[in-house]
Amino acid sequence: MHNKLIALGAALLCAAAAHAQTAVQLTGIVDVYAGSMKMAGDASRQSAVNSGGLTTSWFGMKGSEDLGGGLKASFALTSFMRADTGAQGRFVNDPMFSRDANVSLSGDFGTVLVGRWMAPNFLPSVVGNPLGDSFTFSPLILHMNVPLFNGTGWAATTPSDTGWSNQIAYTTPKFGGFQANFQYQFGELPGDNGKKNIGANFFYFGGPLTLTGFYERDQVSNPGIPNAYLGSTKKDWMLLGAYDFGMAKPFLSYGRSKADNSASAAKTLQLGASIPAGPAGKVLVDWVRTELSLTGVKRSTATLGYDYHLSRRTDVYAMLMNDRITSQSTGNSVGLGVRHRF
Repeated sequence: MHNKLIALGAALLCAAAAHAQTAVQLTGIVDVYAGSMKMAGDASRQSAVNSGGLTTSWFGMKGSEDLGGGLKASFALTSFMRADTGAQGRFVNDPMFSRDANVSLSGDFGTVLVGRWMAPNFLPSVVGNPLGDSFTFSPLILHMNVPLFNGTGWAATTPSDTGWSNQIAYTTPKFGGFQANFQYQFGELPGDNGKKNIGANFFYFGGPLTLTGFYERDQVSNPGIPNAYLGSTKKDWMLLGAYDFGMAKPFLSYGRSKADNSASAAKTLQLGASIPAGPAGKVLVDWVRTELSLTGVKRSTATLGYDYHLSRRTDVYAMLMNDRITSQSTGNSVGLGVRHRF
């Protein structure tokens, strides 16, 4: 009798677990490169081993639970890291879970997410350039998201990070190859002065064709704790597209960024391509020019690289980059790296 009760209890536990279908996954990417780096306007060259040549290194947990009736709950807690030193975050004082810290419910209605998640600008810029989310060698990501602290005064064209805290996001169901996100970030500033960030993006994947774009209206900094007012309202948008011809996949994008307290606008044009080279390799080429309308200052950045996959999870790469800003010294950089997904 005792054995039968034990068997019955085990069966009930298994049945409950099967009904819930809960799954938790430890996941991440470790990316480290050795290189010699010099950006436009830098006084000298730096040779170093750094983290995040093609992808910012990160790790964390993601999970989901089937609630039945087509409803699913999910969470993500993921953290950036500097794999060359073991330090937490992308930079000093970056929050622990600055990549993801959110929970969501999804079903036939789409997905509603609350917490810290990608900003509207991030994913379109990643799928819309041949070097993906490289904050080191992708010209588009560098122009959009990485300011220079070398006296040139060059500021990122997207003003409020690649992730938003304190946000509510709604993702539509897929309609054919089309899907969109609508995002609202509460400012949570003292005095409840109504400052906030709003934005949206869309994606269309139809066979070889990729179309995407985003719009943001930003007033609040990220990922600050606490958040801070940017001092103005900044609007930026971009349209991006790619078409896979098999022998090559060209990329094209154009965008504009402007603050309401400045007469100057930043206009960004991108031309790039991903070209298969053998069964496991790709040649990556990208050129981006951003022009400031008021001053006429131009920044042009070009990267030529090769990415070779040793397996589905591990690849090695070599990158050469040239960076120019009007009236500044030219920068040339080179890097060799390895990236592993888990």
